[in-house]
Amino acid sequence: MRRRDVTSVACLLATTTTALVCLTSPAAAHPTAEAARTSSALPPVSPTPQSLSRSGSDATVTDRVLVVADDRTDPAARDRLVGELTAHGASRVDVVAPGGVPPAARGLLTVRLGPAIRPDIAAALAGTAAPDRAEGYALRVSGDRPGATIALGGADATGQFYAVQTLRQLFVPADDGWKVAGARAADFPSMPLRGTIEGFYGQPWTHAERLDQMDFHGDVKANTYIYAPKDDPYHRSKWREPYPAAKLAELGELVRRATANHVRFTFAVSPGESVCYSDPAHRKDLKAKLQALYDLGTRAFSVPLDDISYTRWNCEADRAAYGAPGRQAAAKAQVDLLNDVQRTFVATHEGARPLQMVPTEYGDLTDTAYKQTLRATLDPAIEVMWTGTDVVPPSITNRQAEGAARLFGRKVFVWDNYPVNDYWNTSGRLLLAPYDKREAGLSRHLTGIVANPMNQPHASKVAVFGTADFTWNDQAYDARANWPRAMAYLAGGDRAATEALLVFGDLEHMAPTFGATPWQPQAPELARRIATFWTSWDAGDPAGALRDLRPYAESIEKAPATIRGGAVEDGFVTDAAPWLDATELWGRATVTVLDALDAWRAGDRDGAAQLLAASRSFQEQARAVRVDPPRNTWGSAQVKVGDGVLDTFLARAEGRMR
Repeated sequence: MRRRDVTSVACLLATTTTALVCLTSPAAAHPTAEAARTSSALPPVSPTPQSLSRSGSDATVTDRVLVVADDRTDPAARDRLVGELTAHGASRVDVVAPGGVPPAARGLLTVRLGPAIRPDIAAALAGTAAPDRAEGYALRVSGDRPGATIALGGADATGQFYAVQTLRQLFVPADDGWKVAGARAADFPSMPLRGTIEGFYGQPWTHAERLDQMDFHGDVKANTYIYAPKDDPYHRSKWREPYPAAKLAELGELVRRATANHVRFTFAVSPGESVCYSDPAHRKDLKAKLQALYDLGTRAFSVPLDDISYTRWNCEADRAAYGAPGRQAAAKAQVDLLNDVQRTFVATHEGARPLQMVPTEYGDLTDTAYKQTLRATLDPAIEVMWTGTDVVPPSITNRQAEGAARLFGRKVFVWDNYPVNDYWNTSGRLLLAPYDKREAGLSRHLTGIVANPMNQPHASKVAVFGTADFTWNDQAYDARANWPRAMAYLAGGDRAATEALLVFGDLEHMAPTFGATPWQPQAPELARRIATFWTSWDAGDPAGALRDLRPYAESIEKAPATIRGGAVEDGFVTDAAPWLDATELWGRATVTVLDALDAWRAGDRDGAAQLLAASRSFQEQARAVRVDPPRNTWGSAQVKVGDGVLDTFLARAEGRMR
C-alpha cells in the first residue's frame, strides 16, 4: 500500500470552498517554512485528540536518530516509527535499549517508545500522564537542547501504536529539513469499538482492497473491521461449508494485516436463511466455521441474523422446539443458538472477545415480543448491533441510543448504514458527504459504531475518516472541519488535489434514505453559489454574477483532471472514474452556458444560441455516462452528478435566454 504522506501542516482558506482546509505535505509549507515553525498553532491531528497542546519548541529531525525500545515496545509501533523518521529526514535510525543510549547521542533526536510506565518514558513525559484507559497514550515532544526528546508512552500496545499515528501528523517542514511540532498529548478513544462492517450487498471488496483498508484503519485509529459481505456465499448461503483453501489463505493474510494495524478482524457468519436452530449438526458446522478462523488468529466473531424472515421455519424440528413461527418464537430460537455459541465456543477459547449479533429487528425503537425475549434471555456478554431508528437513519441522538439500550437490555453497538450505496435510492451515486448528524455524547450510551461502507472501498474513506474521528472523540467532532481533512488524506496533502476533491465531493454530497427525503443535501456549496448568482443577476448586476460564478464553474470542469493528476490515491480515482468523466462534461456544460449568458447579455443572440447548443451537447454526453461494469446491486446506472442543483441551474439559465 502507498501510505498517505499526510504529515506536515499548513492551513489556508481554499479559494474554491467556504471551508477552512488544513493541508498536509512538504509542498504545503505555506506561506514559509519559518512561519510554520514559529507559529504557536499545532498541526491538526485526526482523530481529534482528547488533549493536545503546545509544550515548547519544535524538535529537529537529525540525520541520525535514536529510538529507545525494549521487549515491551509494540513491534508494529516501532516499525512505523522508524519508517516515519526515515521519511522525514533521518538517514540512520538506531534502535537501542533503555540502558544502552551511548554518550555520543548528545545532540541527536531521541525517541522513547513503549509502555508509559517505563521509567525513562515516564521521566521524558515530564508530567504528561498517559490515561489509564484501553488504547490510551501520552506524547511529549521537547525541542530543548542539547538533544531533542520525544516520549511516546502507551497504556497498552495499541496505545503505543496510536501514539506513533499522532506523531506522524506532527512533522512540519523546516528550511533545512524537518521538525516535529513541540506538543504534548494525553489521549484515548471515547468508544471501545470503531471502524467498518463490510456488510453490503453487491460485489464484495477484493483481497487487495481489504488489505489496503486495514492500513487505512490503522492510520485513523479505527480498531474494528467486521467481515460480513452479503454476496460472499460462504458467509451466507453456504455458511455450513468450509472456505476453500485459497480463500482461507487470503483470510489468514487479512487477519495478519489487521493485527499489524491493531485492528480486530471480526469474522461474521450469517446462517439465518437456512439454519435449523435446534439441530446439533448445524451448530457443530457453525462452530467449525468459527474455529477455522480462530486458528488463523481471529479473536472476534459475529452471528448476524438480519434480513431474514421469522414467519417461517427452515426445518420442522424448530417448530417442535420453539412453537409456531413468529416474533417470540424466532427470538427464542436465536437466543438458544447465540447463547450456545457464546458459552461453549467464545467463552472456552482463549482471547476470544464477546460474541456480536445483529437482531432481525435491528432498525427501530418499537418494543415487541421479539425484543422482550432478547432482553430477558440473551447472554449479557453478547454485543447487540442496531442501525438506529431506521435502516438508514437521518440522525442518531442520545435519547434514541438510551431507548435502544432499554429495549435490548444493554448498550448497543451501532451498525451505521452510511456511506453504503447498495439500495435503490443510491442508484448511480457515490456518497461523499462527511459523516454527520450523530449527536455528541453518544459515547456514553454506545459500545461503538461501525460504518457500512460502499462497494467502492477507496471512495468510502471520506465518510469512514469521519466515523473514526467521531468515535474517537465525539464531543470534539466537527463534520465541517473533518471533511477537508479527509480529502487532504486522500490527496496525500496536495493542495490543488484537495481543493479538487472538495469541489467533486460537493457534487456527490447527496445522502439518501429509504424514503424520499435525503438526510444530507446535494451540492450545498454549489447551491449557495448559484443562489448568490441569481440574486446578483436579478438585482441588475449580470456581469458581477457571471464574474463570481465562472471560477467555480471552471473548477468543476478542471477538478477531474486534477484528481487524476497523480496526487490522489489510485484506488479513489478508479472508484470514481465514471463520476469524474461525467463531472468534466457537466463542468464544460456549465462554463459554456455562462458564456452563452454573457453573449446574450451583450446582445449577441446568434453567439448565445451556438453556445447554448454546445452546452446541451455536453449535457447529453454527461447524461449518457453510466456505471458500467457495475459493482453495485443496482447494476448499470446513469451517473448522478450534482443532480437537482447543477442540471436545474442549466435549465433555468437556458430559460433566461428565451
